[in-house]
Amino acid sequence: MPRTDWSMPRPLLQVVAGALVAVAVGSFSLGVATAPSRGRLPGERSDGASQAVQAVEATPLSQERIEGPPPPPEPTPEELAKLEADKKAREEAEAARIAAEQALASAPPPVVAPAPAPDRVGDILQNPPPPPAAEDPPF
Repeated sequence: MPRTDWSMPRPLLQVVAGALVAVAVGSFSLGVATAPSRGRLPGERSDGASQAVQAVEATPLSQERIEGPPPPPEPTPEELAKLEADKKAREEAEAARIAAEQALASAPPPVVAPAPAPDRVGDILQNPPPPPAAEDPPF
């Protein structure tokens, strides 16, 4: 295997490697030290040493979440009058729009004569381009 040339000095690499090993050993030892003495498998009963935890911040569901939100309040006579006026205004605007569309559809479209296409072939035949000079290359 070829020897690798590192860009850092060897003593610095040894310090970094030692720090990594120290962190690994320290985290393993902390995991072993804080682990419970005997674990339980799922479904096993506890020894009675641990009690069920009571959730202090838990709150019961409100009636609104269980039954849904209450129905909206009945509209007042002023609100009903405003809704009727808005509905009537929308119907009038729709009728005006339909009448305008029918007026545009019933009018014949203006006749526009197409412009004659230019006669490019005739122009080339009547005015041929000058022949290339003898010293010009053909390409």
